[in-house]
Amino acid sequence: MNFNKDTTIGEVLEKAPEKADILLEAGMHCLGCPASQMETLEEACNVHGIDVEEIIEKLNA
Repeated sequence: MNFNKDTTIGEVLEKAPEKADILLEAGMHCLGCPASQMETLEEACNVHGIDVEEIIEKLNA
């Protein structure tokens, strides 16, 4: 799967659960929160003050 800013946290965790560590290391500790499952990577990064392009690059590496 190719991740982009519109990919939801739920999709990342469903399609590539091993990528959760990347999100956790970036400071997104709310992965288990039901609301985060429908949040896009862009929305989550904005809330946490994280560069979405950096996260996408790491997820797609």
